[in-house]
Parts: sequence; structure tokens; C-alpha cells
Amino acid sequence: MSQWSQVQQLEIKFLEQVDQFYDDNFPMEIRHLLAQWIESQDWEAAANNEAMAMILLQNLIIQVDEQLDRVSQEKNLLLIHNLKRVRKLLQGKYHGNPMHIAVIISNCLREERRILAAASMPVQGPLEKSLQSSVVSERQRNVEHKVSAIKNSAQMTDQDVKYLEDLQEEFDFRYKTIQSLEQNDKNSALIKQEMLALQAMLNTLDYKRKEVLSKIGRVIHEIDVLMSNMLTEELLDWKRRQQIACIGGPLHGGLDQLQNCFTLLAESLFQVRRQLEKLDELLTRLTYDGDPIPVQRPQLLEKVNFLLYNLFRNSFVVERQPCMPTHPQRPMVLKTLIQFTVKLRLLIKLPELNYQIRVKATIDNNRRFVLCGTHVKAMNMDESANGSLSVEFRHLQPKEMKTSAGSKGNEGPHMVTEELHSISFETQVCLYGLTINLETSSLPVVMISNVSQLPNAWASIIWYNLSTNDPQNLSFFNNPPAATLSQLLEVLSWQFSSYVGRGLNSEQLNMLAEKLMGQQVSYNDYQLSWAKFCKEHLPGKSFTFWVWLEAILDLIKKHILPLWIDGYIMGFVSKEKERILLKDKTPGTFLLRFSESNLGGITFTWVDQRENGDVTFHSVEPYNKGRLSALPFADILRDYKVIMADNVPENPLKYLYPDIPKDKAFGKHYSCQPNEVSKPSDGGGKGYVPSVFIPVSKIFNDSTEPHSPSDLLPMSPSVYAVLREHLSPTAIETAVSCNLPHS
Repeated sequence: MSQWSQVQQLEIKFLEQVDQFYDDNFPMEIRHLLAQWIESQDWEAAANNEAMAMILLQNLIIQVDEQLDRVSQEKNLLLIHNLKRVRKLLQGKYHGNPMHIAVIISNCLREERRILAAASMPVQGPLEKSLQSSVVSERQRNVEHKVSAIKNSAQMTDQDVKYLEDLQEEFDFRYKTIQSLEQNDKNSALIKQEMLALQAMLNTLDYKRKEVLSKIGRVIHEIDVLMSNMLTEELLDWKRRQQIACIGGPLHGGLDQLQNCFTLLAESLFQVRRQLEKLDELLTRLTYDGDPIPVQRPQLLEKVNFLLYNLFRNSFVVERQPCMPTHPQRPMVLKTLIQFTVKLRLLIKLPELNYQIRVKATIDNNRRFVLCGTHVKAMNMDESANGSLSVEFRHLQPKEMKTSAGSKGNEGPHMVTEELHSISFETQVCLYGLTINLETSSLPVVMISNVSQLPNAWASIIWYNLSTNDPQNLSFFNNPPAATLSQLLEVLSWQFSSYVGRGLNSEQLNMLAEKLMGQQVSYNDYQLSWAKFCKEHLPGKSFTFWVWLEAILDLIKKHILPLWIDGYIMGFVSKEKERILLKDKTPGTFLLRFSESNLGGITFTWVDQRENGDVTFHSVEPYNKGRLSALPFADILRDYKVIMADNVPENPLKYLYPDIPKDKAFGKHYSCQPNEVSKPSDGGGKGYVPSVFIPVSKIFNDSTEPHSPSDLLPMSPSVYAVLREHLSPTAIETAVSCNLPHS
């Protein structure tokens, strides 16, 4: 089943998450129509290779053309229209930057895998529960309801101001009419009656002025209360959700809803400001003793301007945190002289501001680093698929400045990966006579000068964003706080779901907890130190817990990803636990686990039974990335042979724990059929018979522990079959043992 087919079977709450990251940059209809083709391409590699990205973009356009021909024959007008639009988008937007579409598609596929992994997990962790609480959802609905009510109130006040203006014009006309009469006429009874009517009208005007000012005051008060409480909480919650999403957590949404609220409030405040300006205009035409306008209007206008300043300042946000396109799953880790991207948005979306706001990017204030590349750009509504007022910097590069001695500060392998920096942005908004200076900053970033520093730098990013919601504590690692173990384990599971497409279950997390804190630990409220996580070596090892875990992630990503996604690698299980699991199983039952003593190693252990009925266990020396580069792991499991003393070589691996036939579990991942006898001509030239590598181990009957497996022996399946026909098992054993390493 394709990944897209699995996505379509998700519950509605997960489908809503999928819907959030498909937009006009990569429309969902293309994902749907070209599902299998899209999933068969290596978009992640193309994201770092412009030539490959251009080829994939051209092939994508060809695929769209083929779909367009098909739907044209079916006369599906709507789909024809959408496909033509998509084709124009692909050719126009990405032709000059094909790696951008590769990054987008790669990110979408990765997010799908993360959501599929989250959907397969039986229980949400504490962090994810806190982000999706019913209290938060209820507050979101209340904010939207109150903003709508405020907008309606401001519009109703507009009608009151218009009525007041009409009433004053009538009063002004009637008053001027009387003033134009001769003195004799003014003494008539009719005129005296009219003067009484004008006095009554003036009283009404006074009442309406007070009423309008009161309504304006209430609107301003409601906006003030909303901004000070619920809207501020909503914005802080969104920023917290962004932090969590950056370290692999659930995709954060809600920014469009916040934009709608901010924009409506800004429109309401500007509307109130115009109403106050209209009152000032009415004041210049008519005033009187006890007139409320000159007393109340200045205070109200000052409050409106104050709220506008605060609203604009809060609306300037970093929509997408700094990230190198080459490492999309490691945001906020920046390598010197390597480009990174960052996107900002102004949540107040007003047409008058399009291309009028120029944003400048800088880094730190200590002059240790500078930003190279285009660091001043204008915000606009054209580049974003949803038409938001935003700006994306795509060509920024951090560069470390030379010290006065002529050498660079900490450049090189010793650059401190716990040192935090900040990318800052500033701009100025000039609108309707207001000038507002805006500033915002990215979450703290870690600078590296060598890619080998990336694992530890990423550990710093994880720890910071897990432990604090303070967006700018650059001295955090001077005294890093402890983290709740239960939350840390949840984040570690996210590393697997976001990076390799499948999270960790409770048994796997229990093993990690034991590795961090010791046997039988109750980790619900346990506090883990930063040193224990990333600084101190594991007992008896020359590496830290995080280095060990990061090596496993790298191994999965590069060599055993399909097997991991299928869920056939138990992975995190101790030697003691694996024996408990296997001891009562059918001989030949095996499981796959990650090595605890070798970085980035995977091994398999199987259960066997001696003639006297005793149960034995055998584990092979862990396979690392070097050996797995020579032979796929699924083929190793298929072809693995054991030579027992005086016995014919055979594959001891029969059932994947608990009882899945090996070929049923791994058959679809085998690269070829091992038993097909190749003809000399099949070698592709010079008459050689193609050879394959067969992993072989030798086990002695008087030992319960296996010797280390040999290097992979270059023997073709056909040759091995011939040997079995013409040689005795002893002869084969003697020949192979000559090639086995001696320990």
C-alpha cells in the first residue's frame, strides 16, 4: 500500500494535520494523482543536488502533462483547469530554483510519515496532550467569537457616527437659517418656538455625542482586554507549538486564524480612529459648554494608538525558523558559510502594506558573526500561497569574523555547540500617520563550522526547546535545567517519527529510560540532567547516550529505513530482555536489535536447541554502515549461513519474533533471487559469472557464544549450489574456515 493510501485512511484529526501543509506551493491534487510516482523519487537527495532537482522537476511536469491529456479525454473541466494552473506554477515558480520544489515535496512526504507514525501510537505523550487540550481549543473559539463581535460593534458605531453627523448638519442648517433672519423677525413667537426646538436638538446632539464616545470607549476596552489576555495567550501558545514542532513534534497550525484575528482587530482600531477623526471634524464645526468631545477624544485616541502600536509589534513573527535546506529535520543549527532560509510574517494583512515594509536581518550584537547575502527584503502578499504578508530570506549565510589577532574565534572542530545565538529582524511600518518600529528574533540557533558538530548542536536545540518557552534566553546553557524524563522520551520518539518515519513504542521507550537512569526506573516524574543526556559517557562506554542514539538514527536513515518503517526492527531491547523473549520460541526465531556497545550497529539474535534440549542463543557481530553499504540488510538476513562442526551450512533464521516467517516479513525488500543460477553471459562482459556476498558464521558445538562472523564471502549462489552437490559438508566447512578470521 502506498504511503498516500495509508494517509487517506487516517482519522479526521490526522487528516486535518495533513491538510495544513498542502497548499499552492505543492497542491494536494498533484500529490493524489501522482502518488506512486512521487513516492518512488528521491526528493531528499534532489534537495541538495540542483542537477538532480532540475531533472525531477522536468519529469514532474511531464507527469502533469500526461495527467492533463488523460483528464482532457474525460472532459473533466475542473481538473483540467487545476492541472493547467499547477503546470504554470511549476514552470514559473520553480524553473529558476528547482531545489525549492524538491525541499517542499521532501518535507511533505516526511510530515506524512510523521503523522502516520503518530496515528499508530496508542497513547499521546504529555507534551502532545498539553498542546491539544480542550481548554486551548475553547479559548481559540472564544477569541474568534470576540473578535467578530468587536468588528460588528465598530461597524455599528460607524452608523451612530453617521447619524450624529446627519443630526448636526440639520441643526447647523436650521441654526444658520435663524441667524440669517432680520432682528424684527427673531422676536416673533414662531422663531422663539424654533429656538426651543433647536435647544432640544442640541440636547439630543450632546446626548448622541456622549453615547458615541461611550460606545467607542467600550470597543476600545474590549480590544484592550482581548489583547491583554486571550489573544496574548493564543500567540504564546502558537509560539510554544512552533518550538515543539521544530524538535519533531506535531505540526503547528493556527497562524492563519491568528492572522485573521490580528487583521480584524487592526481594521477595527483604524475604524475607531477614523470615527474619532470624524468627531474632531464635527467639533470644529460645532462646540458648546460641556461638550464631551474635547475632553474624551484625546484620551481615546491615545489609547487607540497605544493598542495599534502593541498589536503591530506582536504581529511581527518568525513563521518558519532558520533552517539549512540540506538538513530540513535539523532547524536552528546553522553552518558557517552555508545558506539557510527563514520566513517572517506580519499577522496584520492590509493591502496598503504590500511591498511597503522592508525587513533587515542581522545576527547577534557581539560582532562575532555577520550575515552574508541578501539581508534586506520587502514583505509582500505574492510569494505566499495563502496571500499572507510575508518575506522569506533564502540566501543568508553566517560568517564568523576574524579576531584582532587575525584568527577566527572558535572556528573549527572546537566551536562550542552549547553557545546560543539569535537572528534578529527589524522594520518600520508607516500607515495613516503612524510610524511604528518593529523587531522580532528567531529562536536561539547554534553555529557549527563542521557537519560533525551537528549531532551535539541538535541535542542543544532539543534540550532548549523542550525545557523552556523563553524565546531569547541565550545564556540558557550557563546553568541548563533538568528535563522531565517522560517528556524527553516523548521528544526522542519524535526524533524517530520525524526523521525515519516511525516513532517508538512504550517497550522501546522503557529500554531507553533504563539506559538513561538504570534498571526498573519509574520515569513519570524523574528529572534528567543535561550532562546525563549529552555530556557524560554511558557506563563502560566511550560515548554519550545522545551520540549512541544519533548513530542509530543515521544507520536507520541510510541503510535500513524500509525495514524500520515496516515495524520489523525491535531495535531497543537489552540482551537480557531478548533472551526472555526468545527462550520459549520455536528454534530459529530471531529478533533485530541495535548494538549497545558499537555505535551505529545492528545485530540479530536467534534461539536454538541442543540435542539434550538445552536452549542456546546466538548473536552475530553487529553490522555497521560500512558492511551494510556492501550488502542490503534484508539480503543478509536471507542469505546468512551458519557452519556448525560436521554439519552442512544452513540459514538458522526462520521466524521473525514472535512467529512471522522470515520471507513474509522481508521478502519484498530482497534485492534479487539468490537461487537463480547465472549464466556466464549474464555477467555483462568478459564471460564472468556474477558473484554475490554471502555472510557466514562458524559456531562450535562446545560454545554457547558464537564467534564473530566472517567478512562477507564472495561466493555466488550458483557456485555454492554446485559445491553442495560435489563436496562433503566437512570439505565445505574446511574450505570456508580457512577464510574465517581468527580471534
